[in-house]
Amino acid sequence: MRWGDDGVVASRFQGLQVLVAGAGVSGRSAAEALLAAGASVTVTDGSADRLAALASLQSQGAELVAGLAEPPPGTDLVVTSPGWRPDAPLLAAATAAGVEVIGEVELAWRLDREAENPATWLAVTGTNGKTTTVSMLEAVLRAAGVDVVACGNVGLPVVDAVRAGHAVLAVELSSFQLHWSESVEPHAAVVLNLAADHLDWHGDLESYGTAKAKIYAGNAVSVANADDEWSTRLVAAADGRTVSFTLGAPEQDQLGVENGQLVDRAFGDRVVLASLADVHPAGPHNVANALAAAALARAHGVQPGAVAEGLRAFQPGAHRSVPVAEAAGVSYVDDSKATNPHAADAALRAHPRVVWIAGGLLKGAEVDELVAANADRLTAAVLIGRDRAQFAAALARHAPDVPVREVSAGDDAGMLQAVRSAHEFASPGSVVLLAPAAASMDMFTDYAHRGRAFADAVREVLAETPTAPAHGG
Repeated sequence: MRWGDDGVVASRFQGLQVLVAGAGVSGRSAAEALLAAGASVTVTDGSADRLAALASLQSQGAELVAGLAEPPPGTDLVVTSPGWRPDAPLLAAATAAGVEVIGEVELAWRLDREAENPATWLAVTGTNGKTTTVSMLEAVLRAAGVDVVACGNVGLPVVDAVRAGHAVLAVELSSFQLHWSESVEPHAAVVLNLAADHLDWHGDLESYGTAKAKIYAGNAVSVANADDEWSTRLVAAADGRTVSFTLGAPEQDQLGVENGQLVDRAFGDRVVLASLADVHPAGPHNVANALAAAALARAHGVQPGAVAEGLRAFQPGAHRSVPVAEAAGVSYVDDSKATNPHAADAALRAHPRVVWIAGGLLKGAEVDELVAANADRLTAAVLIGRDRAQFAAALARHAPDVPVREVSAGDDAGMLQAVRSAHEFASPGSVVLLAPAAASMDMFTDYAHRGRAFADAVREVLAETPTAPAHGG
């Protein structure tokens, strides 16, 4: 098969009747790729507005149908958006009818395997750190002169990256995407860590881990986090060679840290890859991310010098421990990307005195362990969102001396109230930290909207304080 201006030649999808479930970003990309491959495509979604946004596909031959509860007669394949649960009526009906259901990532893999020169896939999953690690990996590979693009859960659909013909794909994969991927076999892959998240979707931690473990299928090199119990456990059943990384001194077949340097003892003789000063933002979790990225890059044959160069060139993504402002000795930090307790724990541990803004949708997770582990660094807590009562209860149990204020308002107005309250609690030397430990959709469009609302609120509150004028950070 080849990709070109005139489409695809000799694809296995030629002539198939394919239903695309979901009209979001990945759904559009899947539909476009399938049409180019010669399939007959129907797209369905519960939202008429999302379907209307795909009207241009109709001129290419796609049919748009709102709210299908079962596949049309003659459907050969269903390609689902990653967030659709297996028990969604349409997907359950497809399964009952014997119609295969796959995700956009699986579609991308199958299309890529038909290419004359398939891409090399280097894949990353985990509860936290995925986007940072994939972006670091992309930067390191580019420093080595590799034709690479970061894709998947990081934003660019994998099928678009495949169609663009890049030599290497740095692929971020969520548990949802992995659930719907049956034959994907990356050259090298890593599970960074595992903690309770998305339990409302998967049911329990074991099922969540099972989905994550699918990333290890068929690897030439499987990378584990030696400091994470679940990562070490999941890699045990991996194919191919196994290496690991640790924040301690590395043993044989490990990458680790010695005397302020990132050291590789897994790919050849011991070699220094970079210094801790090359890793930014600073913090143990980002050092772990850098080691994971280095391991995947080294598995692809990248030379040591490119690791340091790439890490120095890496630009952190928005809403990940980003300083927003500093005034009167108080720092304001946006870590809206901390959408679960595990991520919030890393954010909290980076600061000794914290006024914590937390709350949102917990998705079945518990926060007692998070609060207990960080009680001594909390000077106050301001709680927002639907599940704020669970945070309040955990604080009452494990940090009873920490003052707590709850904000019932939603959207940007609620964030403004929260920042005003946090500002009142803050004193010189403390950090007002947005690290919600929960998802954002109860109050905001997404975590990025939540982070922007925080930054806007900080600027407004500081502008109202004559003795503490705001200045950007």
